[in-house]
Amino acid sequence: MMESRVEAAKQRHASGYHCSQAVYCAFCDLVGVTEEQAKREAAPYAGGAKIKCGAVMAAELVLSAKAKEQGLNEEALIHDLEERFQEKNTTVVCRELRGGKGQPRLRTCRGCVEDAAEILDCMLEEL
Repeated sequence: MMESRVEAAKQRHASGYHCSQAVYCAFCDLVGVTEEQAKREAAPYAGGAKIKCGAVMAAELVLSAKAKEQGLNEEALIHDLEERFQEKNTTVVCRELRGGKGQPRLRTCRGCVEDAAEILDCMLEEL
């Protein structure tokens, strides 16, 4: 049985990939990039570097590529992804998810990787 993309993302995260790299690399074949390219392209989004959760940002990279490829509304797809992620976790902001400075942790990074990959996988099936 082939490993699911969600499991592949979680495994990559467990083996040292950043959150954004774990998600993007698990789906990179769908957007025509190698794992090494995906790892490089996703690195700037890790650990909330762009405020938003890196796992969500990586899922958005995949969705953007698929939207362009299929002539779909990229903005609407990204909005849908973020809404679905927020329904599960209340926010897409990394520091809010991770907690700290007196704030509770809402979700672990591995949990965010899992959620972003599950939502992305589901959305790709719907396309």
